[in-house]
Amino acid sequence: MFRTALRNVLAHKARLLMTVLAVMLGVAFVSGTLVFTNTISDAYQNSSAKGFDHVDVAVEAKYQESRGDRVGRTPELTRALLDRSARVPGAADAIGVVRGFTAIADKDGDLIGGGFRSEGGNYWGSDDPRYPITAGAAPHGADQVLIDSETARRAGYEVGDTVRVSVDGPVLTPTVSGIFTTDDGNVAAGGSLALFDTATAQKLFGKPGTFDEIDVTAKAGTSQTALKAQLDRALPKGRTETTTGKKLADDQAEAISSSMSSMKQGLLVFAGIALFVGTFIIANTFTMLVAQRTKELALLRAVGASRRQVTRSVLIEAFVVGAVAAVTGLLAGIGIGAGLRSLMGSFGATVPDGPLVITPGTVAAALAVGVLVTMLAAWLPGRRAAKIPPVAAMSSVHARATTKSLVLRNTFGALFSAAGVAVVLAATTMDSDSAQAPMGLGAVLLIIGVFILTPLLSRPLIAAAAPVLRVFGVSGKLARQNSVRNPRRTAATASALMIGLTLITGMTVMAGSLQHSIDRMASSAIRADYVVSMANGNGLSADVEKRLTAADGVTATSPLRSAPSRIDGDTEYLTGVNGATIGKLTDLKVDDGSFTVGGSRVVVDDRTAKSHHWTAGSGFTVAYEDGGKQRLTVAGVYQGNDMISGIMLDNATLAPHQSDPTDMQIMVKTADGASGATKDKLTEALGSNPAIKVQSKKDISNDIAQMFTLMLNMLYGLLAMAVIVAVLGVINTLAMSVFERSQEIGMLRAIGLDRKGIKRMVRLESLVISLFGGVLGIGLGVFFGWAAGELIGTKMSTYELVLPWGRMAVFLLLAAAVGVLASLWPARRAARLNMLQAIKSE
Repeated sequence: MFRTALRNVLAHKARLLMTVLAVMLGVAFVSGTLVFTNTISDAYQNSSAKGFDHVDVAVEAKYQESRGDRVGRTPELTRALLDRSARVPGAADAIGVVRGFTAIADKDGDLIGGGFRSEGGNYWGSDDPRYPITAGAAPHGADQVLIDSETARRAGYEVGDTVRVSVDGPVLTPTVSGIFTTDDGNVAAGGSLALFDTATAQKLFGKPGTFDEIDVTAKAGTSQTALKAQLDRALPKGRTETTTGKKLADDQAEAISSSMSSMKQGLLVFAGIALFVGTFIIANTFTMLVAQRTKELALLRAVGASRRQVTRSVLIEAFVVGAVAAVTGLLAGIGIGAGLRSLMGSFGATVPDGPLVITPGTVAAALAVGVLVTMLAAWLPGRRAAKIPPVAAMSSVHARATTKSLVLRNTFGALFSAAGVAVVLAATTMDSDSAQAPMGLGAVLLIIGVFILTPLLSRPLIAAAAPVLRVFGVSGKLARQNSVRNPRRTAATASALMIGLTLITGMTVMAGSLQHSIDRMASSAIRADYVVSMANGNGLSADVEKRLTAADGVTATSPLRSAPSRIDGDTEYLTGVNGATIGKLTDLKVDDGSFTVGGSRVVVDDRTAKSHHWTAGSGFTVAYEDGGKQRLTVAGVYQGNDMISGIMLDNATLAPHQSDPTDMQIMVKTADGASGATKDKLTEALGSNPAIKVQSKKDISNDIAQMFTLMLNMLYGLLAMAVIVAVLGVINTLAMSVFERSQEIGMLRAIGLDRKGIKRMVRLESLVISLFGGVLGIGLGVFFGWAAGELIGTKMSTYELVLPWGRMAVFLLLAAAVGVLASLWPARRAARLNMLQAIKSE
């Protein structure tokens, strides 16, 4: 039986090629994902570990939890604590660390590092061991700065150049005093790092005389654990916490591994989808191969082979096919992993140097996935072949589906579909956080149910295309009949395409609806012409509002500040605004009272008011972060949204209780409205600062749209793998169907159907099957998009379902194109069959 199985594989190697390709693509995706994420994770972990070489123990301030009316806060690490740390018996030295956001502009004025990776810090003394200087000298004073070598190389800066930097708004123009090297992970990822002397850094980052961290190095012979114990005894209890350098490196490695794990899981999901689609191809291929070898298998049964041996022979064939596909897929995956790493560099992302990591787990996973998927998909056709009675098979009486089996299949399909719809509908009534698992379960049940019912659905849906197919005469009529001749085969072929289009359509519906809802939110909630903020989301200095207020054409401004407070024993964040102008800059619907902000009068969003049982006229006592208390009155309750919500009070009331007030955003109203010229004026008033964003309502929506578009394009690219596998499935099914119907095609040629008619018949058959899968996929995608939108709507009041008719038409055309392209080779092969040889074939 083993020799027989190998002979069959070699005899049908051309027909198994598409199956090998389908499995190979899925395995390549899996192994490529594992190689890529393991390589990147290993490189970052090795790089970040070097950054802790000069830290034996790190001392950080311990956050003081909120209690009663006291707002939680983080105590300061003072110079006295630094000196006390340095005097610990086991300490060789102690360095005070200051960190903060520092944007660096290139010579064209554009921001380097994308904002979020633009960091700043302090250079300790004249010889900081953390940052070896390769050119120039240490910075001294506010007019000097050190920049990292990667940033200097990318921007073309040299020692002595003037560079434009920004910390919280105003533009600074220090001179580059030197260039240093670093193993900092942000720099390795394409960001930038700027260093000032300690006093300047403390002043710029709003931390005069204090530090973010104290790094202590141990004397020779003192372990990190021993030094940590000494520091714990010497430093104030409850105000500081210490961590060894090894623990910091381990935590960093775990964080990197965790972030890579999320990416790995996401990519593996799409690899799984491709493999799932591939199972339809495998099952189809082996079903057709088994059907074509019915007499052969019956003869084996007649000469003594048992049912198990017949099934085993089919599984051996599947094992060989899966092993070949897994090995080639693994090799292709290693190439994909290396290519993805190189591709990151072309997108501007810098990856630390390191070897390509191919773990035994990656090899085992690739081989196991390829072999198991193939054998599982081939098991059912093998089992079905073994159950055919030898006498019936020898008489060419194939085991057609009985009425009982079809009724059973349709019953199961209906039950799964109904259960899936019921679970999805039930999930739409739940809280969005708890509804995710039921929604996913319902989606899986519904897809399985539709797949089981696809043979039943194929007849009426394909019959609907009959009027169009009649236009093509005999070829169209034959194509329709061929499409429904074997409903199970048609179902498996169409389902492969259905899966990919379901996911693509669902995501497109969600993204389009979200974008429309955000546009509505921005236009309905904001009257301001522009919103000004930092590129990385950090706070703006008070100087920014002053410059905007003084700018030509500005009629009203209001900063939005965020400050923690304690109300009724709970932490609530207050939003500080300009009470005199906020009404002109927002358009929030008031449900109760009036939109009046000033003195002790505040306005509250509807959700906060409901949670505290407040109405217009209600009073409450607030405890500010400095410990001060005040009685406030609710002047009005407004409808909040994702852009504007919370308790609004006048900044004149809030500011006296803040030690370092910063504005998260500033709303601006101008006399001429939003225009390119007005935006340019505001940008110039802020010193053409690359770290500050000046955005109109349209710009905010476009930013979010760009994010959605980027995400969708990535998902389209990943799901393209599933579509490619589906194309291979259509080609494989048609090619084997042509071989199976050789005698029939020869007869058609003999009675007058020319080669063009044969080609047209095969192409139309492929087109009908592909459009059938496309219609099912788009229909399911719209349903899932609606269901997911119902969950989003519970948290976004402006959410509204928007069907992207244009894109759905494109998806349907894509399904049609898949059918046409997939039929080219099988149609050509069918047309070139020799009619006499075809008629004589069995």
